[in-house]
Amino acid sequence: MEIGIDSFVAMPEQGRDGAKAMRELLERIALADQVGLCSFGIGEHHRKEFLDSAPTMILGAAASITKNIRLTSAVTVLSAADPVRVFQNFATLDLISNGRAEIVAGRGSFTEAYPLFGLNLNDYDALFKEKLDLLLQIREEERVNWSGKFRPALHNQAIYPRPLQKKLPIWLGVGGTPASFIRAGEMGLPLMVAIIGGETHRFRPLIDLYKQAGKQAGHDESTLKVGLHSLGYVGKTSQEAVADFFPSYAEMFTKIGKERGFAPVTKAGFDVQNGWTGALLVGEPQEITDKILRHSEALGGLSRITLQMDALSDHKKLMQAIELMGKEIVPALKGR
Repeated sequence: MEIGIDSFVAMPEQGRDGAKAMRELLERIALADQVGLCSFGIGEHHRKEFLDSAPTMILGAAASITKNIRLTSAVTVLSAADPVRVFQNFATLDLISNGRAEIVAGRGSFTEAYPLFGLNLNDYDALFKEKLDLLLQIREEERVNWSGKFRPALHNQAIYPRPLQKKLPIWLGVGGTPASFIRAGEMGLPLMVAIIGGETHRFRPLIDLYKQAGKQAGHDESTLKVGLHSLGYVGKTSQEAVADFFPSYAEMFTKIGKERGFAPVTKAGFDVQNGWTGALLVGEPQEITDKILRHSEALGGLSRITLQMDALSDHKKLMQAIELMGKEIVPALKGR
């Protein structure tokens, strides 16, 4: 099983120094590469709190200072993007990185991109379906004939550059909507499931739907890979990890929850989420390794798991966490 990191590139509260935050992010990506993590993903948001509105720019910078780590989105908000430009950007990244680019395509958990780019939120699902169809066709065909509702038609249009990889990896990022799992299975796309709350094993019926749909569509079960995106942080001890992570986690998710009408985060609620069956992965390396393996068994097998750690903004502690992941968790998961 592979393990990686996802980041939304949080804007630091103190000093509002975005340039420093970017430098430190690139240092973390370089370290993740050095210690053997499989992937580093950059999200996409268009909010004051985050610096990831142009993720392929960040990934391109990361490509120049890394050698082996896969560089991916987490996620590309495809509903609000032009699939032609998405493909061109990631194909270019693939050339720069010598074949290490991947896309996780999704609809995103925030909606600010829709008015920003002149889109109607009522078209939420139709936009994604149409644009995913076009993105996949571009991946398969150098010259494209295509028409749809939300974008001008393409008539025998050649799209360049082509990536170094013969087939640019495209994962489908999903939350908890059954139709999304079925769609991924029918298309034979690898699945990246974002589980940031609740009990992880409760997603097993949805993953079963995905695999059943893929099998019925004629896809080999070995190609129906499942990844898990979770919030987490690794410390030298469990107590240290929780003490480091909880305050900033509570602040961030209380703020987001307030926008959505949710109750404030409590320590008791956090402890439940961080229990054996909960979605949070905050603790010391052996504890996190055991819990990852538990989640994999409960979900029918995982190919990849990615931790989003940047609720915590302390660069030194995040660097320590990455070292612990590389030195202790990567070897423990190898071959599992």
